[in-house]
Amino acid sequence: MTRPSVLLNGIASTTDEITDSDGRHLTLRRMHALDKLRLFKAVGPELAQNQPYLGLALLACSVTAIDGVPVPVPITEAQIEALVARLGDAGMTAVAAFLEPPPADDAVRTQSGNSAGTPI
Repeated sequence: MTRPSVLLNGIASTTDEITDSDGRHLTLRRMHALDKLRLFKAVGPELAQNQPYLGLALLACSVTAIDGVPVPVPITEAQIEALVARLGDAGMTAVAAFLEPPPADDAVRTQSGNSAGTPI
């Protein structure tokens, strides 16, 4: 029987690598519940309610390395903002595109009001 800690370590260490439009190699790890809880603590109660800010913070905090150089997990608002600045538009766009893939065709049809399945 595999111990739960071994299973969790396997999940936590799963990473993906992407390349942004500036040619940087970004290593990503999908955030889990504990990661998000720590992020809420880092941003504080006011910014945790600010959805645009929190969304960008979540994307940035998913980056664990840039060009093979480890990125420490931000634990303060200033560190989060510094990481967003370091990633810039190119890095943030690449992370968003990878972590938030485009909606499926059915979702697009539903959103467009064309739920009957007729091609758009």
